Amino acid sequence: MPEPIVTPGYLAGRTLSVGSTGDIVLRPGEVVLTFDDGPRTGKTSEILVTLDSFGVKATFLMLGAAAQAHPELAQQVALRGHTVGSHTFNHVDLSGLDRQAALDEIARGERAVSQALAGAGQKLSPFFRFPYLSQTGFLRTNLLQGSTIVLDVDIDSKDYYKDSAAVVAERTLARLDQLGSGIVLFHDIHQRTVAMLPTFLSALEQRGYSVVRLVPRDSGVFGRDVIIAEASELRSCCD
Repeated sequence: MPEPIVTPGYLAGRTLSVGSTGDIVLRPGEVVLTFDDGPRTGKTSEILVTLDSFGVKATFLMLGAAAQAHPELAQQVALRGHTVGSHTFNHVDLSGLDRQAALDEIARGERAVSQALAGAGQKLSPFFRFPYLSQTGFLRTNLLQGSTIVLDVDIDSKDYYKDSAAVVAERTLARLDQLGSGIVLFHDIHQRTVAMLPTFLSALEQRGYSVVRLVPRDSGVFGRDVIIAEASELRSCCD
């Protein structure tokens, strides 16, 4: 575990430019903050305020349906310098769908988030997380072979459990201290997550951790219609 260091602004760490999932290699004491399932009115905006107050950036994996319903909120996340990726359209367990339906669900989610961000001149980043962390070898292989960066999870906060904010913070910190670094999974749709985040970030700073910002290596336009255009080809390559 890193030595505690209490220095204003220390919590903001390096920016890691990522071209593939394999590029996400963290050093001891480094943390990546990720938030799934948003944006959510009354929750996401409060989380943004907290992140700003600590000077750190996170990665938000948005549902297409949520971004479509709240485009201004999705835009706010990107405009504040956070990385925005996707998380399907309807939070479907992709392992229970046939291959074409799963690819279509991913593509639909990406289109919806991309369109929401475009209203403010912002672009979708090629980061994606499987709902429920449920995947198949076919889907993972084909996403990784394309331009998608699959975000896995090292520390699951389990903030979806009906625990107090303090319990969520303590559980997440304990797991992080055990591993020494990692990608942390939160959800910006729960009030307990909003409530626990200042305490959690303060504890990170006191323990000497730093928060790494993930950005895509390719800054060009991210076009995800490759999933649809090449779906039959991708399917046949792994049959």
